[in-house]
Amino acid sequence: MDVKDSNGNTLADGDTVTLIKDLKVKGASTTLKRGTTVKKIRLTDDPDEVDCKVGGMSIVLRTEFLKKI
Repeated sequence: MDVKDSNGNTLADGDTVTLIKDLKVKGASTTLKRGTTVKKIRLTDDPDEVDCKVGGMSIVLRTEFLKKI
C-alpha cells in the first residue's frame, strides 16, 4: 500500500509531517492550526488516513491535509 501526502511524497511509519490547513477536531473544542508539526505518524489500513498524537490526543488525520518534512 502506497500512502502519499498532499504533495505526492510517500509517507511511512514514524515520519514527521506538518498541517497545511486549519482543522477542527470532531468531539473536541480544539482547532489544529496550519503549520502544526506532527511527529511519529502511524499508517492505518486506509491509505487516505494516518493515526497520530497531537497535544496528548490520539487522532486520525487525512493525508490530503499533511505535508512531509
